Amino acid sequence: MPRVCLLALFITALGHAADPLWESIAPSFQPPAEFAGVYGDYASPLKFKDGREVKTTADWVQRRQEILTTWHGLMGEWPPLVEKPQLDILESQHRDNFTQHRIRLQIATQQTGEGYLLIPDGKGPFPAVFVPFYDPETSIGYSDKPLRDFAYQLTKRGFVTLSIGSPGGDARKPVLTAGAKCQPLSYLGYVSANAWTALSQRPEVDAKRIGIMGHSYGGKWAMFGACLWDRYACGVWSDPGIVFDETRQSINYQEPWYLGLDPTLTRKTGLIRPDSPRTGAYKALIEKGHDLIEFQALMAPRPFLVSGGAEDPPKRWVPLNHLIQLNTLLGYKKRIAMTNRPDHSPTPESNEHLYRFLEWALKAPH
Repeated sequence: MPRVCLLALFITALGHAADPLWESIAPSFQPPAEFAGVYGDYASPLKFKDGREVKTTADWVQRRQEILTTWHGLMGEWPPLVEKPQLDILESQHRDNFTQHRIRLQIATQQTGEGYLLIPDGKGPFPAVFVPFYDPETSIGYSDKPLRDFAYQLTKRGFVTLSIGSPGGDARKPVLTAGAKCQPLSYLGYVSANAWTALSQRPEVDAKRIGIMGHSYGGKWAMFGACLWDRYACGVWSDPGIVFDETRQSINYQEPWYLGLDPTLTRKTGLIRPDSPRTGAYKALIEKGHDLIEFQALMAPRPFLVSGGAEDPPKRWVPLNHLIQLNTLLGYKKRIAMTNRPDHSPTPESNEHLYRFLEWALKAPH
């Protein structure tokens, strides 16, 4: 056989190993040796409520629905989804290698929010990323907050991006559409579903290649959006706190603007303590033994990256190992990735990795 054919066969056998993009992110899919195969005390998502084990793909379909039904039941059901969200362009300008549209988006049947739609120059359809944060200006680079201009950087790399801020403008006092009865963090997932629909209906966007990413508060938003709306192709969550951890001030799912909303009692903000107990859905989730690793199982087999910082250090591989086990059962590898940095704030290196992850997940054939 000619040497060129042997080389071709060798490259084919290597698969991703011959791909520079894959090579640059591959290490983040492998737990450090000290955490590999360690499952800790986290409840496996591969067990039904009645104790039965998930052994087949068909079992998982049933178990996944059980998880989704349980979490929606505890957090409150969503309002009706918007089938054709209205997106009005208020102002347009050209920046660098893309067009920036300031927009007003219908995020619920009776609610709108303003933000930005950035579209690369050239011919689409393009992959797209929804980038939620406290405010949309930070995501497009109109802020003095360093390394949080994710939408701006992604659009320069050839992604359509949609950025919006907190419903009502204040993350601690979120405004939910009339009649909504779900927890605020679940409502952010609902907004994410409508944002996906708005993006999918744009002619510039490939509806099969839409991801979601966010940092901190935006990371929690992106996580709940990706897990609750399975049409997102992938997710990136930058240091949101991927487990319930009541020792960490910033892993504050207990707050009323996340999962602790209770019409009968408004807790004092901060860590759980006698004068500031658990409330709302968060209280029920903890008492019934649920944790976020069960919730994140809803992603399978879609890939996601945890861009970990102070709240998500390397030891978070222990719960993530349960999701590796789940994806292995379903016949998938290379689905769970994590990078780590010492501090909560992003770094140039962590951002470069997440951009490459999104290029791999939404652009590269695999």
